[in-house]
Amino acid sequence: MCVAALAWQAHPDWPLVVAANRDEYHERPTAALHRWEDGTLAGQDLRAGGTWLGLNESGRLALVTNFRVEGFPKSGMASRGRLVTDWLMEGLVADGAEMNPFNLLVADRQSARLVSNWPEESEHLLGAGVHGVSNGAFDRPWPKARRLCDDLAGWLAHDAGDFAGLFSALRNEAPFPEEDAGEGPEPSYSGVFIRNPVYGTRCSTIVAVARDGQGMISERRFSPTGEPAGETKLHFEWNLLD
Repeated sequence: MCVAALAWQAHPDWPLVVAANRDEYHERPTAALHRWEDGTLAGQDLRAGGTWLGLNESGRLALVTNFRVEGFPKSGMASRGRLVTDWLMEGLVADGAEMNPFNLLVADRQSARLVSNWPEESEHLLGAGVHGVSNGAFDRPWPKARRLCDDLAGWLAHDAGDFAGLFSALRNEAPFPEEDAGEGPEPSYSGVFIRNPVYGTRCSTIVAVARDGQGMISERRFSPTGEPAGETKLHFEWNLLD
């Protein structure tokens, strides 16, 4: 039940800001955010080898969420984490035909777009503003995605530069009642942050790129009980003049 909000060219000082939660089974082996040998800045899924959110100093960023569809995921299909690494290494979106349903946000120094393979291949070029994605259709955002977008927009308007407010927004556990959930998940999984000992929020990540190309990625990790379990912050630079 991952959720992410992306601000693209929505603030004079911050051309790109991302706030995202990764929800996953706590038993799935994972490496914390670090700088890979190839220069990727990301955490790593140690089972399939890819990642859910990453960037590099070539000026590329990507994040992937599952698309919740009855009958999926199916075993034996290609890992969706490859979508992120392929974009970062080659600037290409991998063929998603043999993958379980997904939403993929990709950005570089010129543009940002949303790519999906469900119910068919589609692509949306993102205009200036705040955009959200979770585990449903991009054009019908779940309530948790709308809530996080509202919080990110408020942060840009009033608190830009103090990332504590964004991390607080990512810790919002308040569920949506069944009647307000729309196409979203059941109330116990409808909050921005999910506290569950089996499947819940594993980490919160904030990425911010300033107008001069100086960037920061910060990851806060959580235990199966939802308590803080570590934090990593890395700096990078995008050459915006290329």
